[in-house]
Amino acid sequence: MGVREFKDFLKESKAEIKRVVFPSRNQTIAAAIGVISFSIFVAIYLGVLDFLFSRLIGKLLAF
Repeated sequence: MGVREFKDFLKESKAEIKRVVFPSRNQTIAAAIGVISFSIFVAIYLGVLDFLFSRLIGKLLAF
């Protein structure tokens, strides 16, 4: 990549950054709460499945 291409890249990057719309504080908080809630739900769901399958396997191997 030559100097000319690099300058063009920087110019285009600057123009692109000006078009970026960043989320508001409330949107960021809402998204974070959504991600945390979903993560907790998935952790509980997988924990319950793990518990049930381990009990099932334990009973099957007890024969």
